[in-house]
Amino acid sequence: MVRVRGRNRGRVNIAGVVCYRAGHRSRFFFKLHIWHGRRGEPKAFSWRQYRDLIVMTHLQLGTPVVWCWDNLNVHLVKELADFAEEHKNWLQIFQMPSYAPELNPAEGIWSLLKRHLADFAAADLTHLTRVIKRKLKKIQYRPHLVDGCLPPTGLTMGCSRVG
Repeated sequence: MVRVRGRNRGRVNIAGVVCYRAGHRSRFFFKLHIWHGRRGEPKAFSWRQYRDLIVMTHLQLGTPVVWCWDNLNVHLVKELADFAEEHKNWLQIFQMPSYAPELNPAEGIWSLLKRHLADFAAADLTHLTRVIKRKLKKIQYRPHLVDGCLPPTGLTMGCSRVG
């Protein structure tokens, strides 16, 4: 959590996808959800926004997708399970074990981002959002940084087919 001085309202949530494919450069995609602290405004991503992120990732990569979820409550909703079942020809979902962030390569991305923001004081929510986007875009265009997030997990790339 990064605090913003001022009204102490608002939050930036980030959903990120780290993608690995043998013979191709690693990829990282992200979406931001900004909560301005307004009454009635959703504070976090909805299942529909996660669904849209899955679809966008599939379209960007142009290949079947193996998706690994952590156990965030919104990842476990029936609507996302139904979506996965409807699209099982190109989407396979694996549920990661509870309390196992060490298996999630995206945690390496969050670590890089947090290091960059360690001594950062945002003027306001807009400033924080701009800096987060800038840093995440820098990570996107440096595949070696994304590559470096896989080995600490102990996971390896295997050749298997979705479907």
